[in-house]
Amino acid sequence: MPRSLKVRQDYISTVKSSLLRNGFPSQKILAEDLGISQSTVSNFLNGRPVDYINFQEICRVLAQEWRDVADLGNGPVVGQEREVKATISISDRSDSPALAQELQQALRFAGHIAAIANPTSTTEHLHRCDYLLLLLSARSLSSEIPIEEIKSAKELHHFTPQKPAILPIWIGAIAGKKGRPLLSFELIRYLEKIQLWQWRNPANTAIIISELLEIIRESRTALPGDRELAVNWSDILTQTETEDRPQTNQLEKLDSQLCFPNSQLNARQEIAIFSAPLPVASPGLPEGQVELASHFYIERPPIEKRCYETIGQPGALIRIKAPRQMGKTSLLARILHSAENQGSRTVALSFQLANQRVFDSSERFLQWFCASISLELELLDAAQLAKYAQLGDIIGSNQSCKAYLEQYLLPAVAAPLTLGLDEVDRVFESPEVADDFFGLLRSLHEESKRRDIWKNFRLVVVHSTEVYIPLDVNKSPFNVGLPIELPEFTPKQVQELAARYGLAWNSEEVEKLMNLLGGHPYLVRLAMYHIACQDVTLAQLVEEAPTEAGLYGDHLRRHLWNLEKYPELMEAMEATVASSEPVRLPSALGFKLSSMGLVKLEGNYCRPRCRLYRQYFGDRFSQN
Repeated sequence: MPRSLKVRQDYISTVKSSLLRNGFPSQKILAEDLGISQSTVSNFLNGRPVDYINFQEICRVLAQEWRDVADLGNGPVVGQEREVKATISISDRSDSPALAQELQQALRFAGHIAAIANPTSTTEHLHRCDYLLLLLSARSLSSEIPIEEIKSAKELHHFTPQKPAILPIWIGAIAGKKGRPLLSFELIRYLEKIQLWQWRNPANTAIIISELLEIIRESRTALPGDRELAVNWSDILTQTETEDRPQTNQLEKLDSQLCFPNSQLNARQEIAIFSAPLPVASPGLPEGQVELASHFYIERPPIEKRCYETIGQPGALIRIKAPRQMGKTSLLARILHSAENQGSRTVALSFQLANQRVFDSSERFLQWFCASISLELELLDAAQLAKYAQLGDIIGSNQSCKAYLEQYLLPAVAAPLTLGLDEVDRVFESPEVADDFFGLLRSLHEESKRRDIWKNFRLVVVHSTEVYIPLDVNKSPFNVGLPIELPEFTPKQVQELAARYGLAWNSEEVEKLMNLLGGHPYLVRLAMYHIACQDVTLAQLVEEAPTEAGLYGDHLRRHLWNLEKYPELMEAMEATVASSEPVRLPSALGFKLSSMGLVKLEGNYCRPRCRLYRQYFGDRFSQN
């Protein structure tokens, strides 16, 4: 075994870029986290030899496979003779039971523990496995479970780095209609840093089995990216169609129209929207953010118009609040696009994708914040970050962050800069960070009233829940700017959406759906998509919806899984569905259930958001 290792020259840029992605805005923070010298980290990142134990430890926290990173020359691979037995959980979200069983049998024959996860079970199986073998396909797009599994596995990485290792395999064609990728925008967001493989035909099964056994034998934590079945993320957008799910003539016609009935946009704005880079999403299929050019986006006047007007104003601040799946991110994308059309540079920053260690301290969080913005603007300069990080040791992290933006970033941009901060609820979970960060945002907003350079700084803050942490009223950004609270769809808007799906619904059919779902945007769109595709009739949907076998089975199970993680939320939801009258809950519990989209707040009281939730959870709780 060599006493020291060094990074391959062709891998140096990769390991450097992995610092920020894994929650280390600087070499100093990485060194402190591992309890090693900063010079050791510097040597590692610059391809100089370091002790092999430190080398492996740095690779571990940077989510790098050390055998791929190390310059081993012609030497032996360390530990290759060691017999390894692993526990593998096979999650079949592709509806390919024969393939899942074949993989399970092969892994068991090799002496490993392999089990096919129960599709209706919670994510408990992730706690017990070394590897999550995730089988995906176009059928996965209508399910929320794969994303929940990936999120849960990544959360476990905070406690057991790289365990379970995520090994995703896409079954069948990746490209669909007109070469559009079948992977959803949200799924790509969670998978883009994880190597994906593609199973194209039965001949690939033996290759996958062989590679899986090799990965386990060498204790690797990812599928290799240099094999025949490896998917190149940059190629996903250019793949041609090999197979596609049949669509109704109505949907095909709608796909080609790109119409905006009753749109408030003028012709020039429409052209600008259609020519903009679009998020990756299947047309019409409700999942995550709605494409900028999608004709399935329903405006909720006067919200969009007010936001577009406000974001062009000096020092603008817009606050968007709504429960999950109500359309916050879709609105944010449109606001940022409007800002671009008005001459602003824009950055969309989702805190949901930040590594948990980023929230350990204000210093680390604000360094990550500055580095992430700079990276998106292609202005990331390690020397500048280090300079202001050192300044933070003297004047404090808030002041150094402000100085970085004022003295380096804003002058470098030389145009208005609009930040879209999504999923800021995560900051609420770290009160110390929240107090400093939100105080900073308020301070920067106030600066725009008296200094010209800060007039170019505009903010859109998006969150799901009420601000339940104590913030000084004079330091909070949540009582200034333009407040936007997204409402549910009205009957008129539901009927308009039905028309865009080619459904000639009358008011009775609209009422029948809304009696079940209310005006919940995601649930309504999902229903209409499958009805338009002739997968189900309205009558069948209403009858089967509150059951595990219904259209919303995965959606409901995901909510149940999340409730099971937090017994106090489970008890609060149980009390809410058991009562025919609104129930008064402790504020924090009511806010959290509201942010999940499960309840509506009525003053100090809560009630289930829709009949679907009351029926499903009422039935599940009655079985306990």
